Amino acid sequence: MTQTGKLILGSGSPRRLELLGQLGIVPDAVRPPDIDEDPLTGELPRPYCARIAREKVEAVSADTRDIILCADTTVALGRRILGKPADEAEARMFLDLLSGRRHRVITAVAVRKDDQIWERDVVSTVRMKVLSEREIASYLSTEDWRGKAGGYGIQGPAGALIPWISGSFTGIVGLPLAETAGLLQAAGMRVWT
Repeated sequence: MTQTGKLILGSGSPRRLELLGQLGIVPDAVRPPDIDEDPLTGELPRPYCARIAREKVEAVSADTRDIILCADTTVALGRRILGKPADEAEARMFLDLLSGRRHRVITAVAVRKDDQIWERDVVSTVRMKVLSEREIASYLSTEDWRGKAGGYGIQGPAGALIPWISGSFTGIVGLPLAETAGLLQAAGMRVWT
């Protein structure tokens, strides 16, 4: 995949794998790192997201010739970080908070080769329609909220709840493709072959 070593995706997200596939890229290995993703006291969403992506890429073991790609997506309502809901009750609380409001979706991408790291974050704005109790219950019953920052995924059934976005659609899904391609190229990978 790369000119010298392997491409390692440090993420277990099927969405990130699918998005890489849109670039014609299939990683040689998938190695999701196990790190503590709890925000630090008082940490703001954008620095938090960048820190987590960086810690993920640093935690993946690889040969010095390999390229490691990691990302983190965070939903931010003001200064509040809405991570992956622990259960349906928390997912419901997130949807209640987001109902009828604009929020930011931040995806930070980090690429490492040997001891060099290239980083980029992309911030998009999303507006969720005012949700009825029935819409929330129906969405929760799909189980689509599981494992998704903010308790929803725009690429699934929740797309019907989002009338407006400003920014990167692929960034909202979990891997901004234009920026990711640029970082991979900076690390020496041929993307458009």
